[in-house]
Amino acid sequence: MRIGSTLTVSFRALRRNAMRSTLTALGIIIGVGAVIAMVSIGNGAKSMVEAQIAALGENVLLVFSGSISQGGARSGSFGAGTLTVEDADAIQREVTTVIAVSPEVRMGAQVLANGLNWSTQILGEGPDYLSIRMWPLSDGNMFTDSDIRSVGKVCIVGQTIVTQLFPDGAPIGQTLRIRNQPFKVVGVLAAKGLSVQGADQDDLVIVPYTSAMKRVARQTMLRSINVQAASAEAIAVAQADIIALLRQRHRTTEQTDDFTVRNQEEIAQAATATSKTMTLLLGAIAGVSLLVGGIGIMNIMLVSVTERTREIGIRLAVGAHGREIQLQFLTEAVVLSAFGGSLGILLGIGASELLSQINHWPTLVSPLAVVVAFLFSAAVGVVFGFYPARKASLLDPIEALRYE
Repeated sequence: MRIGSTLTVSFRALRRNAMRSTLTALGIIIGVGAVIAMVSIGNGAKSMVEAQIAALGENVLLVFSGSISQGGARSGSFGAGTLTVEDADAIQREVTTVIAVSPEVRMGAQVLANGLNWSTQILGEGPDYLSIRMWPLSDGNMFTDSDIRSVGKVCIVGQTIVTQLFPDGAPIGQTLRIRNQPFKVVGVLAAKGLSVQGADQDDLVIVPYTSAMKRVARQTMLRSINVQAASAEAIAVAQADIIALLRQRHRTTEQTDDFTVRNQEEIAQAATATSKTMTLLLGAIAGVSLLVGGIGIMNIMLVSVTERTREIGIRLAVGAHGREIQLQFLTEAVVLSAFGGSLGILLGIGASELLSQINHWPTLVSPLAVVVAFLFSAAVGVVFGFYPARKASLLDPIEALRYE
C-alpha cells in the first residue's frame, strides 16, 4: 500500500471516532506541553544565574576569608576576617598572571543626604574594582590610588541611591553621610537591575577600602579580594599561584587553609547545580505523562483492532499482506501521537509564556527541547502502537471473517 493511501485510511479511521482520538491524544498533549513548560522554566532560571555570574566581570577570581578553628568553635567562608591588605598587595605584586586586584570590605549602613536617609550596602573597594566587574559609570569618575592612600572621603553611588537621596538627579559633588562621616559623591554607576536572588544591585555605595576600614567599619581585616586574571587561559595558573602564595603567607596547608579561592566557572557550576537538578526533575516528572499517554494509545489501538477485526479479515481475504495491515495501524498510532505532540508544543510554549507574565518567572524555550519532545512523542506512537499493529497483522483471515 502506498504511503498516501495509508495516511488517507488512517485519518479516516481516526475521524470516525473523533472524540475518542482526541481524548487519547490528550495524554500526549499534556505530556509534551508539561515537558516543554518545565524545561523552559528550568532553562530560564539557569540563564539568569549564568548572567549573574557573567556580571561579576571577565576572568575574575574571588578570594574569600575561609574557615578557622578557635577555642573549639569552627566557622566557614566569611566566618572570620583572615585576609589582609598585605595579602592583596602580595597577589598584585607577585602573581604575574594577575592584572587587577581590589581588596573588599562589605557592610550595611544608614546613609543620609538632603535631609533623607536610606539603609544600603557599603562596599570598600580599590580603584580597579569597576574594571574587574566591567561596570561602567554613567556620570563622574572613579576614585584614585591617591584617595586610597589618603583615606579619602569620596564615594561612588548606585542608581537606587540617586533615586532615594538625590531628588534633583545630580548627585555629583554633593555630600553623602555614612555613619556620620561625610563623603563627597564623585561618580554614579550605570544601572544593573535585580540579581538572580531578586536583590537590587544598584542599591549600594562604593568607597575606598581604606576609608571603609578606618572611617566606617573600623576593622583591620578583609573578608574578600577581587582578582582579575590576564586572560581566560591564565585563570587556572593564577588560581594555583594565589593559593600557593597565601599558603606561604598564612603558613597553612590544604587541610588548614583559612581562605578559599574560586574562579567564575566554579562559582557558575555551584550556582547552576540546583537549577540543573530542578530542570531534570521537572522534565522527568513531565516525561511520565508521555508514558501514560503512550499507554493510552496502546489501549485504544487494541480496542480499534478488536472493533475492526472483520474489516481486517476482508482486506486479508482480498490479497492484502500482513505487513500492510501492520503499517496501517502503526501509521494511525504515529499520526495520533504526532498530532498530540504538535498541540503539546503549542501548549507548552503558551504555558511558559503565561507563567512568565503572571508570576514573573524567567523562562527560556529551548528549540532542542521542542524538537526532542516532538520526536519523543512520535517515538511513543511507534513503540506503543507496534504491538496492536503486529496483533492485527497476525489475524487469521478465516477467523476474522467469522468475527461478529
